[in-house]
Amino acid sequence: MSETVKRKLSMGAQFLQVGGREKVFKTLFNVSERERLLKASHCCLSTSAGNIAGFLFISIRNLAFCSHRSLKVCCPNGEAVKVHYKVLIPLSKIETANQCENVEKPLQKYMQIVTVDNFDFWFMGFLNYQKTWKYIQQALFLEQ
Repeated sequence: MSETVKRKLSMGAQFLQVGGREKVFKTLFNVSERERLLKASHCCLSTSAGNIAGFLFISIRNLAFCSHRSLKVCCPNGEAVKVHYKVLIPLSKIETANQCENVEKPLQKYMQIVTVDNFDFWFMGFLNYQKTWKYIQQALFLEQ
């Protein structure tokens, strides 16, 4: 079975267990019940420690990422705890969204999200890059 098929099955199983992708999004990020989810997509977020696989949620108010797996983090008291890596970016705080591709490998496409306070987030490894990009553009248009 291909990795793509395995990821799609895993994503579907996770959403079904909780009651659908919108419920997963609202539970993970504690957003308003009125916030409507446009798209949930498997991808990777690039970090200084390496790429983290997870879901990118695109809603009418936010762009949000949550890792598939918990990461082990050390607390100040020395105790280790497991937490999901989460990012929540209000659409109103996004300065630009850019499409990028690897010049040597054009099939490797990336999305760069730059916030008004100059943080940038790189997303890659989408199952359907163009469809996800379309939803990001739609969400940003609705925000204006």
